[in-house]
Amino acid sequence: MTFVIIGGDAAGMSAASKSKRNDPTIEVIVLEKTTDVSYLISGLSYNIADPHRKVDDLVVRPIQEFKDKLGIDVRLDHKVERIDRINKKVKGRSAAGREFELAYDKLLIASGARARRLSVPGIDPPRVVTLRSLEDGRRLKQLISSRIPKRSVIVGAGYIGLEMADAFYRRDVSVEIFDIESRLLPWMPSEMARIVQMEMESKGVKFHLESRLLKVEKKENKLCATFTTGTARADILLIAIGILPNSEIAAQAGLVLGARDAISVDTTMCASDPDIFAAGDCADMVHVVTGQKVLIPLGLIANRGGWAVGDNVTGKYTAVPGIVGTAVFEVFNMEVARTGLSFSEAQEAGFDAVETHIHSHSRALAYPGIQDIYVHLVADRSSDRLLGANVVGREGAAHRINSVATALHAKMGVREFYQCDMAYAPPFGPVWDPLLIAANQLIKKM
Repeated sequence: MTFVIIGGDAAGMSAASKSKRNDPTIEVIVLEKTTDVSYLISGLSYNIADPHRKVDDLVVRPIQEFKDKLGIDVRLDHKVERIDRINKKVKGRSAAGREFELAYDKLLIASGARARRLSVPGIDPPRVVTLRSLEDGRRLKQLISSRIPKRSVIVGAGYIGLEMADAFYRRDVSVEIFDIESRLLPWMPSEMARIVQMEMESKGVKFHLESRLLKVEKKENKLCATFTTGTARADILLIAIGILPNSEIAAQAGLVLGARDAISVDTTMCASDPDIFAAGDCADMVHVVTGQKVLIPLGLIANRGGWAVGDNVTGKYTAVPGIVGTAVFEVFNMEVARTGLSFSEAQEAGFDAVETHIHSHSRALAYPGIQDIYVHLVADRSSDRLLGANVVGREGAAHRINSVATALHAKMGVREFYQCDMAYAPPFGPVWDPLLIAANQLIKKM
């Protein structure tokens, strides 16, 4: 059997490795349009913050390991341009301009996603940048090192925008952030979002909300960005306004698209053709809480989807029943975590949503090094079901969110969650863990 994979990052290489381990006789061919495979894209901003680290440190496994140890045929600079489902072939072109055509028995589309761009005048490289690949990281890191910039402007206050604000700060580059939303992190309570914003502002980061980019001009070797709220001058302009799934090739082949134009798949990661799978940032998934299809581009989801495909193409049934969108990032030593639904998302999904947020501490009160921690929980009043959470703090937020994520997968009620036996020791939290305190307050509200 010939298993062809389009895309060589998390989902693609996970599927390639798993299928080869399951069946060493299978022919696995990976077609990657860039010169990089198997890298930790989520580590880019943290890598850029450290001038002594190389971007290539983010490579998880060198390409030669896939070739020599597993016998995977990895072909770089090979861009697939068309899928012929009738004849079961993929067609494309290499970077050298040579056309290629490959037959497949099973096909995985793991083409990932690309940075969303803005259609405004003057938004051209090299000093207007995005951050979506290792090559993006190399260019940006080189730009910081060679030009010695002093000012940056970031358009977008999502995960990448906030992480890069931290990275620029650590490289002695001033930061201004512009975002179209009326407040920072709109999916968490405004009081908690304000804590994150105040922390960043204390480091000199300036925020301009409800602001849309209109044009970019070059003036006296500076970029002059004009927004609806005013102008800003910078040496680097980073566009970080989200992603778009690379699903066009699937659409052209007649495959069904789902949430946010991602490729629609079932729990085995199979698309609308029984011989074609899709996984990673180009494929949708079922949200465990709502039962609806969503596109949430996160690393574990991509790797898990790829592993499932590797099993399923070799006859070993594996399903991915769903996700809850658990995510965490660090900005200026503050951990910001979420899982499940926000209050507004719960309302939009038709739940009788109720919420609470509390202020507690990361350690027992008498223990040194105590830090503030803030917890937000959302539940359905009529069914008692836990729906989502946010946790913010300098320590303990990142790992506490996993307890709520587990509860969401188990479809636990708030009262059931409140009865969980959570670990206690003074260095790690108070007797009543902040999650239990929040659950108790939510029960009172319900």
